[in-house]
Amino acid sequence: MEIKQPLLPLDARFENKSDFGVPRQLPLALGSPVPFSVDNFIVSMANRKAFEMLESWPHWPSPVTILVGGEASGKSHLAAVWAAQAYAVQGDKNRLDKAANIAAQGIPVLLEDMDSGTFDEVSLFHLINIVRQVQAANPQAALLMTARTRPALWPVRLADLASRLRAVNLAEINAADDILLQAVLAKLFADRQLLVEADILRFILNRSERSPARLAAIVMCLDNLALERQSRISRSLAAEVLAAMTAGDKNEETSLLL
Repeated sequence: MEIKQPLLPLDARFENKSDFGVPRQLPLALGSPVPFSVDNFIVSMANRKAFEMLESWPHWPSPVTILVGGEASGKSHLAAVWAAQAYAVQGDKNRLDKAANIAAQGIPVLLEDMDSGTFDEVSLFHLINIVRQVQAANPQAALLMTARTRPALWPVRLADLASRLRAVNLAEINAADDILLQAVLAKLFADRQLLVEADILRFILNRSERSPARLAAIVMCLDNLALERQSRISRSLAAEVLAAMTAGDKNEETSLLL
Protein backbone atom coordinates (compact mmCIF):
# COMPACT_ATOMS: atom_id res chain seq x y z
CA MET A 1 0.00 0.00 0.00
CA GLU A 2 1.36 3.36 -1.00
CA ILE A 3 1.08 5.77 1.89
CA LYS A 4 -0.51 8.93 0.61
CA GLN A 5 -0.27 12.37 2.10
CA PRO A 6 -3.35 13.33 4.15
CA LEU A 7 -6.04 15.13 2.22
CA LEU A 8 -6.49 18.84 2.79
CA PRO A 9 -8.59 19.92 5.77
CA LEU A 10 -12.24 20.72 5.19
CA ASP A 11 -11.65 24.44 5.14
CA ALA A 12 -9.30 24.27 2.91
CA ARG A 13 -25.17 14.25 -30.64
CA PHE A 14 -27.00 12.88 -33.04
CA GLU A 15 -28.54 14.25 -36.25
CA ASN A 16 -31.33 11.66 -36.64
CA LYS A 17 -32.47 8.35 -35.30
CA SER A 18 -30.50 6.39 -37.90
CA ASP A 19 -27.29 7.73 -36.37
CA PHE A 20 -27.93 6.06 -33.03
CA GLY A 21 -26.34 2.78 -34.05
CA VAL A 22 -23.16 4.49 -35.25
CA PRO A 23 -20.54 5.33 -32.63
CA ARG A 24 -19.87 9.04 -32.57
CA GLN A 25 -16.64 10.64 -31.46
CA LEU A 26 -17.95 13.63 -29.53
CA PRO A 27 -15.67 16.42 -28.33
CA LEU A 28 -14.75 16.20 -24.69
CA ALA A 29 -15.79 19.06 -22.45
CA LEU A 30 -12.56 19.57 -20.59
CA GLY A 31 -12.51 21.11 -17.14
CA SER A 32 -10.94 20.88 -13.73
CA PRO A 33 -11.99 17.86 -11.69
CA VAL A 34 -14.47 18.67 -8.94
CA PRO A 35 -12.81 18.21 -5.53
CA PHE A 36 -14.33 15.83 -2.99
CA SER A 37 -14.82 18.57 -0.41
CA VAL A 38 -17.51 19.10 2.18
CA ASP A 39 -18.63 22.20 0.28
CA ASN A 40 -19.38 20.04 -2.75
CA PHE A 41 -21.28 17.38 -0.82
CA ILE A 42 -25.06 17.72 -1.01
CA VAL A 43 -26.84 16.66 2.17
CA SER A 44 -30.45 15.46 1.98
CA MET A 45 -32.75 13.08 3.81
CA ALA A 46 -31.18 10.21 1.84
CA ASN A 47 -27.69 10.70 3.27
CA ARG A 48 -28.12 12.93 6.32
CA LYS A 49 -27.75 10.17 8.92
CA ALA A 50 -24.60 8.85 7.26
CA PHE A 51 -23.20 12.38 6.98
CA GLU A 52 -23.88 13.07 10.65
CA MET A 53 -22.33 9.77 11.70
CA LEU A 54 -19.06 10.46 9.91
CA GLU A 55 -19.10 14.10 10.98
CA SER A 56 -19.28 12.99 14.62
CA TRP A 57 -15.80 11.41 14.46
CA PRO A 58 -13.88 10.85 16.71
CA HIS A 59 -16.91 10.35 18.95
CA TRP A 60 -18.13 7.21 17.21
CA PRO A 61 -19.73 4.49 19.38
CA SER A 62 -17.13 2.13 17.90
CA PRO A 63 -13.83 3.07 16.22
CA VAL A 64 -14.82 1.04 13.15
CA THR A 65 -17.52 2.25 10.74
CA ILE A 66 -18.80 0.83 7.47
CA LEU A 67 -20.36 3.28 5.01
CA VAL A 68 -22.88 1.55 2.76
CA GLY A 69 -24.34 2.99 -0.43
CA GLY A 70 -25.15 2.03 -4.00
CA GLU A 71 -23.19 2.93 -7.11
CA ALA A 72 -22.63 6.70 -7.45
CA SER A 73 -24.51 7.29 -4.20
CA GLY A 74 -21.80 9.65 -2.97
CA LYS A 75 -20.17 7.27 -0.51
CA SER A 76 -16.68 7.81 -1.92
CA HIS A 77 -17.24 11.56 -1.75
CA LEU A 78 -18.45 11.33 1.85
CA ALA A 79 -15.56 9.02 2.74
CA ALA A 80 -13.14 11.57 1.27
CA VAL A 81 -14.76 14.31 3.35
CA TRP A 82 -14.20 12.21 6.46
CA ALA A 83 -10.63 11.37 5.40
CA ALA A 84 -9.87 15.06 5.07
CA GLN A 85 -11.31 15.78 8.49
CA ALA A 86 -9.49 12.85 10.13
CA TYR A 87 -6.22 13.15 8.14
CA ALA A 88 -6.75 9.52 7.25
CA VAL A 89 -4.54 7.37 5.05
CA GLN A 90 -6.24 5.43 2.27
CA GLY A 91 -5.27 1.80 2.44
CA ASP A 92 -5.47 -1.12 0.03
CA LYS A 93 -7.74 -4.02 0.96
CA ASN A 94 -5.25 -6.30 -0.75
CA ARG A 95 -2.43 -5.09 1.54
CA LEU A 96 -4.14 -5.09 4.91
CA ASP A 97 -0.86 -5.76 6.69
CA LYS A 98 0.33 -2.32 5.59
CA ALA A 99 -2.95 -0.78 6.72
CA ALA A 100 -2.48 -2.45 10.10
CA ASN A 101 0.97 -0.88 10.46
CA ILE A 102 -0.53 2.55 9.83
CA ALA A 103 -3.43 1.92 12.22
CA ALA A 104 -0.99 0.81 14.93
CA GLN A 105 0.37 4.36 14.93
CA GLY A 106 -3.08 5.76 15.73
CA ILE A 107 -3.57 7.10 12.21
CA PRO A 108 -7.13 6.75 10.85
CA VAL A 109 -7.43 4.41 7.87
CA LEU A 110 -9.88 4.36 4.94
CA LEU A 111 -10.58 1.19 2.92
CA GLU A 112 -12.92 1.36 -0.06
CA ASP A 113 -15.09 -1.16 -1.95
CA MET A 114 -14.74 -3.92 0.60
CA ASP A 115 -17.50 -6.03 -0.95
CA SER A 116 -15.94 -5.88 -4.43
CA GLY A 117 -13.55 -8.76 -4.89
CA THR A 118 -11.83 -10.55 -2.03
CA PHE A 119 -9.61 -9.72 0.91
CA ASP A 120 -7.72 -11.68 3.55
CA GLU A 121 -10.20 -12.26 6.35
CA VAL A 122 -7.58 -12.97 9.03
CA SER A 123 -5.78 -9.73 8.16
CA LEU A 124 -8.99 -7.70 8.37
CA PHE A 125 -9.78 -9.31 11.72
CA HIS A 126 -6.35 -8.30 13.03
CA LEU A 127 -6.70 -4.78 11.60
CA ILE A 128 -10.02 -4.27 13.38
CA ASN A 129 -8.51 -5.55 16.63
CA ILE A 130 -5.56 -3.17 16.31
CA VAL A 131 -7.83 -0.19 15.74
CA ARG A 132 -9.94 -1.13 18.75
CA GLN A 133 -6.87 -1.55 20.97
CA VAL A 134 -5.16 1.66 19.85
CA GLN A 135 -8.36 3.69 20.17
CA ALA A 136 -8.41 3.02 23.91
CA ALA A 137 -5.32 5.24 24.26
CA ASN A 138 -5.79 7.38 21.16
CA PRO A 139 -9.43 8.43 20.60
CA GLN A 140 -8.68 9.54 17.04
CA ALA A 141 -7.77 6.04 15.87
CA ALA A 142 -10.42 4.82 13.45
CA LEU A 143 -11.17 2.60 10.48
CA LEU A 144 -13.72 3.55 7.83
CA MET A 145 -14.69 1.03 5.17
CA THR A 146 -17.03 1.58 2.23
CA ALA A 147 -19.19 -1.01 0.49
CA ARG A 148 -22.30 -1.34 -1.62
CA THR A 149 -23.85 -3.89 0.72
CA ARG A 150 -24.12 -4.42 4.46
CA PRO A 151 -21.37 -6.56 6.00
CA ALA A 152 -23.95 -9.22 6.89
CA LEU A 153 -24.16 -9.92 3.14
CA TRP A 154 -20.40 -10.24 2.62
CA PRO A 155 -19.25 -13.85 2.02
CA VAL A 156 -17.22 -13.94 5.25
CA ARG A 157 -16.22 -17.41 6.43
CA LEU A 158 -14.14 -16.52 9.49
CA ALA A 159 -16.52 -16.58 12.46
CA ASP A 160 -14.41 -14.19 14.53
CA LEU A 161 -14.40 -11.62 11.72
CA ALA A 162 -18.15 -11.97 11.21
CA SER A 163 -18.59 -11.26 14.92
CA ARG A 164 -16.39 -8.16 14.69
CA LEU A 165 -18.30 -6.89 11.67
CA ARG A 166 -21.59 -7.21 13.53
CA ALA A 167 -20.23 -4.81 16.15
CA VAL A 168 -19.19 -1.98 13.83
CA ASN A 169 -21.05 1.28 13.27
CA LEU A 170 -23.21 1.15 10.14
CA ALA A 171 -23.78 4.35 8.17
CA GLU A 172 -26.11 3.90 5.21
CA ILE A 173 -26.85 6.16 2.26
CA ASN A 174 -30.38 5.48 1.07
CA ALA A 175 -31.74 5.78 -2.46
CA ALA A 176 -31.64 9.37 -3.64
CA ASP A 177 -34.83 11.37 -3.11
CA ASP A 178 -36.27 13.98 -5.49
CA ILE A 179 -34.66 16.89 -3.70
CA LEU A 180 -31.23 15.28 -3.80
CA LEU A 181 -31.55 14.19 -7.42
CA GLN A 182 -32.48 17.65 -8.63
CA ALA A 183 -29.67 19.18 -6.59
CA VAL A 184 -27.21 16.62 -7.95
CA LEU A 185 -28.35 17.25 -11.53
CA ALA A 186 -28.05 21.02 -11.14
CA LYS A 187 -24.59 20.59 -9.62
CA LEU A 188 -23.43 18.26 -12.41
CA PHE A 189 -24.27 20.97 -14.90
CA ALA A 190 -22.77 23.71 -12.72
CA ASP A 191 -19.51 21.75 -12.41
CA ARG A 192 -19.24 22.05 -16.19
CA GLN A 193 -20.06 25.77 -15.98
CA LEU A 194 -23.49 25.19 -17.52
CA LEU A 195 -26.58 27.03 -16.30
CA VAL A 196 -29.68 24.98 -17.11
CA GLU A 197 -33.23 26.10 -16.47
CA ALA A 198 -35.21 24.36 -13.74
CA ASP A 199 -37.89 23.11 -16.15
CA ILE A 200 -35.20 21.29 -18.15
CA LEU A 201 -33.88 19.70 -14.96
CA ARG A 202 -37.39 18.45 -14.15
CA PHE A 203 -37.83 17.27 -17.75
CA ILE A 204 -34.70 15.13 -17.46
CA LEU A 205 -35.55 13.75 -14.03
CA ASN A 206 -39.06 12.74 -15.11
CA ARG A 207 -37.72 10.79 -18.08
CA SER A 208 -34.51 9.17 -16.90
CA GLU A 209 -33.36 6.44 -14.59
CA ARG A 210 -33.32 7.98 -11.14
CA SER A 211 -29.73 7.38 -10.16
CA PRO A 212 -26.77 9.76 -9.82
CA ALA A 213 -24.69 7.56 -12.14
CA ARG A 214 -27.26 7.81 -14.93
CA LEU A 215 -27.64 11.56 -14.44
CA ALA A 216 -23.88 12.02 -14.69
CA ALA A 217 -23.87 10.13 -18.00
CA ILE A 218 -26.75 12.26 -19.33
CA VAL A 219 -25.02 15.50 -18.37
CA MET A 220 -21.78 14.41 -20.03
CA CYS A 221 -23.61 13.49 -23.24
CA LEU A 222 -25.56 16.76 -23.24
CA ASP A 223 -22.44 18.80 -22.65
CA ASN A 224 -20.56 17.02 -25.44
CA LEU A 225 -23.43 17.32 -27.90
CA ALA A 226 -24.04 20.98 -27.11
CA LEU A 227 -20.33 21.64 -27.56
CA GLU A 228 -20.31 19.82 -30.90
CA ARG A 229 -23.31 21.78 -32.17
CA GLN A 230 -22.32 25.05 -30.55
CA SER A 231 -25.78 25.29 -29.02
CA ARG A 232 -27.30 25.78 -25.60
CA ILE A 233 -28.82 22.92 -23.64
CA SER A 234 -32.51 22.95 -24.44
CA ARG A 235 -35.47 20.67 -23.81
CA SER A 236 -35.26 19.34 -27.37
CA LEU A 237 -31.55 18.55 -27.00
CA ALA A 238 -32.24 16.78 -23.72
CA ALA A 239 -35.06 14.80 -25.34
CA GLU A 240 -32.73 13.73 -28.15
CA VAL A 241 -30.06 12.45 -25.77
CA LEU A 242 -32.59 10.71 -23.52
CA ALA A 243 -34.18 8.98 -26.51
CA ALA A 244 -30.81 7.83 -27.80
CA MET A 245 -29.71 6.48 -24.44
CA THR A 246 -33.02 4.70 -23.90
CA ALA A 247 -33.20 3.17 -27.38
CA GLY A 248 -29.60 2.07 -27.69
CA ASP A 249 -28.26 -1.27 -26.54
CA LYS A 250 -25.35 -1.45 -24.12
CA ASN A 251 -22.69 -1.01 -26.78
CA GLU A 252 -24.47 1.89 -28.41
CA GLU A 253 -24.97 3.55 -25.05
CA THR A 254 -21.28 3.20 -24.29
CA SER A 255 -20.41 4.91 -27.56
CA LEU A 256 -22.64 7.83 -26.64
CA LEU A 257 -20.74 8.34 -23.41
CA LEU A 258 -17.27 8.44 -24.96
